[in-house]
Amino acid sequence: MREGIHPDVKETTITCACGEVYTTKSTKEDIRVEVCSSCHPFYTGKQRKAKKGGRVERFNKKYGISDESSEEESEKDAE
Repeated sequence: MREGIHPDVKETTITCACGEVYTTKSTKEDIRVEVCSSCHPFYTGKQRKAKKGGRVERFNKKYGISDESSEEESEKDAE
């Protein structure tokens, strides 16, 4: 490595809003983040499931289609 062109790398603490603290090396000193792997919904399994879209519900309501009738049709098709 050439001398004098690289930034100084220091021991750094990364602090999350949930209180988790990580120690690493970086060119910045103290880093604060809002979400980390300990509190992110994707990694913790607390991710919300997508609901039915509003358009589908309006279509079903408009044409009188209910979840029960679609289940009965799928059972008939299976026989």
